[in-house]
Amino acid sequence: MPYRVEWSPQAWREFQVLDGVIQRRLAAAVDGLAQNPRPPGAKRMHGRASDVWRIRVGDYRLLYQIRGDVLVVFVVKVGHRREVYRRR
Repeated sequence: MPYRVEWSPQAWREFQVLDGVIQRRLAAAVDGLAQNPRPPGAKRMHGRASDVWRIRVGDYRLLYQIRGDVLVVFVVKVGHRREVYRRR
């Protein structure tokens, strides 16, 4: 049974300002998460954000949470690898 994908408002805004080619690559990765929320190469983040997972899409990272009880993948943050891990 596929998961539903939801975006945080911040992640959606970050996604919208990216180049179209990058958007298509990230969208394909998100579609894949709906089928398998823990694909090969997905890693769980350490520290306080232990419920957050990440996948690599070229130089970009997609941070997300898996809510298995309601079958939802919640996209938390999207960005270039040099910026996505910084706290604001």
